[in-house]
Amino acid sequence: MLNDSATLDRAFQALSDPVRRGILARLSRGPASVSELAMPLPISLPAVMQHLKALEQSGLVRSEKKGRVRTVQLEPKALGAAEEWIVKRRTEWEAQLDRFEAHLATLKNDGVTQ
Repeated sequence: MLNDSATLDRAFQALSDPVRRGILARLSRGPASVSELAMPLPISLPAVMQHLKALEQSGLVRSEKKGRVRTVQLEPKALGAAEEWIVKRRTEWEAQLDRFEAHLATLKNDGVTQ
């Protein structure tokens, strides 16, 4: 579980960028080389490397260099931890909305609101 606030902050910061989300979407289909990841993007290779560095520092991906090729792959545990945090918040919010809805129904039944 992701209890470390700084780690969670880095994960959400990494997910906030559309280029990084695109890279993660591509990696969801399997590992890829940096050049494969960079090919469809309208940014320079050094910019792609910066995005990959942010993703790696957040723990969302890991990379491995074999010879001249650096291969990047997803780290599902980090995504799962961010998802777990979101699900917990959603459950809390839905419970609050349910209580609010019940309160409104009580007010309506008591004739306070028409």
